[in-house]
Amino acid sequence: MVDHDVLYRLYDEYDTATLRAYQAFVDVFPPVDSRVALENWERASGELESRKASIRSSFAAGETLAGIAARATRNQAFTALDLYATHGRAVNVLVLDVDETLRSAAGTDNEIPRETLHALTEFHEAGVPIVICTGQTLENVKGFAIQGLGSKLVHSGELSIVYESGTGVFTPGHGAETKQLLYEELDEPIRTTFEDVRARVLPEAPTRLRRGCHLQGNEFNVTLKPNFEIGSAQARALIDEALVYLVDLLADAVARRIDGANGDDAGGGSIRDSTRAYYASEDAEIRGVLEREGAYPDIDAPETGTALRDMLERIDVAYYEADAAEIGSLELNKAAGVDRAFAVLGVEDPFALVMGDSKSDLRVMRWLDERDAGIAAAPGHASESVLEHVLATDELVFDEGQSVDVLRTIDAMNRIARLE
Repeated sequence: MVDHDVLYRLYDEYDTATLRAYQAFVDVFPPVDSRVALENWERASGELESRKASIRSSFAAGETLAGIAARATRNQAFTALDLYATHGRAVNVLVLDVDETLRSAAGTDNEIPRETLHALTEFHEAGVPIVICTGQTLENVKGFAIQGLGSKLVHSGELSIVYESGTGVFTPGHGAETKQLLYEELDEPIRTTFEDVRARVLPEAPTRLRRGCHLQGNEFNVTLKPNFEIGSAQARALIDEALVYLVDLLADAVARRIDGANGDDAGGGSIRDSTRAYYASEDAEIRGVLEREGAYPDIDAPETGTALRDMLERIDVAYYEADAAEIGSLELNKAAGVDRAFAVLGVEDPFALVMGDSKSDLRVMRWLDERDAGIAAAPGHASESVLEHVLATDELVFDEGQSVDVLRTIDAMNRIARLE
């Protein structure tokens, strides 16, 4: 049994900081083809085992405590104990966003740190499936997943990729269920609306957008990305303009697919004005962009006719400042993709750790929270609504580029849970 008194004794009586340093060295810097390097690794490995043995012999739950002390700081260990006291069960699946969560352009030079990758392999070895949940294309995610985690893990049957924010699910090693194109399950009006926008988005773009942006190679979502460095002033100006352009293209495409698409159906304004007003009312950031671009509609209220509203309520417009403007299906969000990934992986009673920074990740967090089926974590630079949710639940906020801190906390919680 592990309680607060046991943890106090563990961290007060043992040099756990040095123990963690030896563990990190042994894990992250395996022996290489060098006599000196091999000797250093063997020396560290021996010292690590000696220090763990001392802990094992001093506590009834010595093996568990040695494993916790070798990986988790004092704060992480106590947080783990409190999490287990709150939830009473171990995490049995990881749901992980990538950009600005596992990796950060500022905090990790846009690479997933080796410590994080090693922590993920340890969860895999402990039998915890991994769901990578991202807005990126499948080919991009497959590439860095195999490079970082290894082909064996990726093709183990215990890893699933939810890509393009839920439009598809890729789970290698599952036969006919390996790749599921969820967008094929949408009805014809929605699918043809996206096909219409995709066909027009670059050919009809203003010269400034056509030269300054590119269309991300998605299978379904329509995403405009800047050619300039993400986060730069040029990228910000282009994406703000691109958002207005995408909303108007969407309005035109929807208008061609609804009955009675005229001024009356638009709720007192044009279809474009009503579409702008609808998304402005749904998202304060979008409204801010429309106002800055002089595109906020001059209509009495953001109301739409029935046919138009029914279509817009199924289509998401996303704005990522200085990064991307996107339209996607609200029926194919990350939560829907994660649900399908769980089914393919055979996770029948999930209790997930979900880590993310954006509103699309928030949908997964809320979906799991409504089912009492998970713990949410986010970086400190996450969107305001994500941070509000995380702080209102388990308060797992981590520093930029330090997602490994949460993984170590959950690892400690799972070790505690195995004693019960």
